[in-house]
Amino acid sequence: MTPDIPPLVGTGPAIAAVRRAVEQVAATEATVLVLGETGTGKELVARMIHARSRRAAAPFVAANCGGFVPGLAASELFGHEAGAFTGAVRRRAGRFEAAHRGTLLLDEVGELPPELQPLLLRALETGEVERVGGDAFAVDVRVVAATNRDLAADVRAGRFRADLFYRLNIFPVAVPPLRDRRDDIPELVTHFLRQFAVLHGRAVTEVPARVLRLLAGYDWPGNVRELRNVIERAVIATTGTEFRFDPAWLASSAPVETARTWAAQEKARILEALRAAGGRVYGPGGAAQRLGLRPTTLYGKMRKHGISKDTASW
Repeated sequence: MTPDIPPLVGTGPAIAAVRRAVEQVAATEATVLVLGETGTGKELVARMIHARSRRAAAPFVAANCGGFVPGLAASELFGHEAGAFTGAVRRRAGRFEAAHRGTLLLDEVGELPPELQPLLLRALETGEVERVGGDAFAVDVRVVAATNRDLAADVRAGRFRADLFYRLNIFPVAVPPLRDRRDDIPELVTHFLRQFAVLHGRAVTEVPARVLRLLAGYDWPGNVRELRNVIERAVIATTGTEFRFDPAWLASSAPVETARTWAAQEKARILEALRAAGGRVYGPGGAAQRLGLRPTTLYGKMRKHGISKDTASW
């Protein structure tokens, strides 16, 4: 892996399942759909896939589909010719063209405007894009899409094209929320502590056990990103060698997603894993292994969400 890619920290079974999925798909040319809540590390997973692929020496380009300027989204992805619309004084390359021979991350792909969805589908199926106001031309791009949305639910609600969803969902990689990989929290804390102690010139080297217990018991609605921010805040507040921490920071460090959103996303991940495993929970390739969970833990979650072999519909 190239040295500028941060490590995927953790040794627990949930994050190990993500590493296995990356190893399986990276060397292929398959389109990948990275699923997970905000702050779980979806872009890091996409960068790992690129860095381990045959395209590693070519560009990695990220496009935030939720941040496109209304009316200019097609230009952002596919580029435009001079004079194509008011203000287009010169030709501009889009993200697909910039990622030629490399990898294009379509982040927040669930936010893609409806009018762009058929254009993206065409690009994926034909390997050609068309600048606004111009002709079609070929591009060689591997696409990794990422979303914190339940795209299958969006398809059922008519918000996302079914054919595009199936084209993106060739190889899904589910990145677990931090509350489902609590065993990794001490290792993550140590990693961030060392990183920010160097960055901010602090002498602190360890976190007290009582603080680690508190951090391990918190639900982390903002996931790894929230934990990272909390540790950086604590390191900045530490002027000596004793780690300073205020529990009130946990309530204010990140926007909180509702429990209903968490539950819906967790249920969708379990159902997808069960369907992919043909209904099997145990054994190699079973749903528990795919999710990085112990079978008993998965059965508990299935009971919580009212999932049975009948409701999974595989």
